[in-house]
Amino acid sequence: MSKRKFHPLVKQLLDGDITLADLPAELRAEGEEALRLLAVVDRRPVALPGMTERVMAALAGPRPAAWRRLLEPREIRLRIRPWILGPALALAATLVVWLAWPRTPIAAPGANGIVTVHFVLSAPDARAVSVAGSFNQWNPTATPLVRSGPKGMWTATLKLPAGQHQYVFVVDGVRWVPDPSAPAVDDGFGRRNSVLSL
Repeated sequence: MSKRKFHPLVKQLLDGDITLADLPAELRAEGEEALRLLAVVDRRPVALPGMTERVMAALAGPRPAAWRRLLEPREIRLRIRPWILGPALALAATLVVWLAWPRTPIAAPGANGIVTVHFVLSAPDARAVSVAGSFNQWNPTATPLVRSGPKGMWTATLKLPAGQHQYVFVVDGVRWVPDPSAPAVDDGFGRRNSVLSL
């Protein structure tokens, strides 16, 4: 017995996607034959005694609770690529140094109301940095900072009298920059001065 192959449009007719009227005229005879064959097929549901019960019992078997499945041991594999590890370690080291570096001027009280203050500014592109303030009559060249380390950190240590002082950093002799890590006040001329209370 040979197996009959129907045209793809006739298969769509059998699937119910199109009607007999949708077929081209040359395929209608084939479509009618396919519908006659489909009509004689016994389409009653096949029942397998006990099959449904066995499948449902297997599905409803004991399963661990969701939280228990989370606690089950699992194998985790990490693939560390060497070209990623180097930059990641460098970034982590930079972050540790940045977090550990003092952000505000550090004041150490001394005798006779004199306090030692450590000024720090990060200015990697600067050629020269100084600090000007109420303690040096706002002279932009009186108190130069020294570059320390390859990261462009500039530092200076001063002994100042106790009290409140205003100051700014002078970068390359022209740019007056308030300390980003200290509180600031308006200087009355449209700029901001950093404030240091000792």
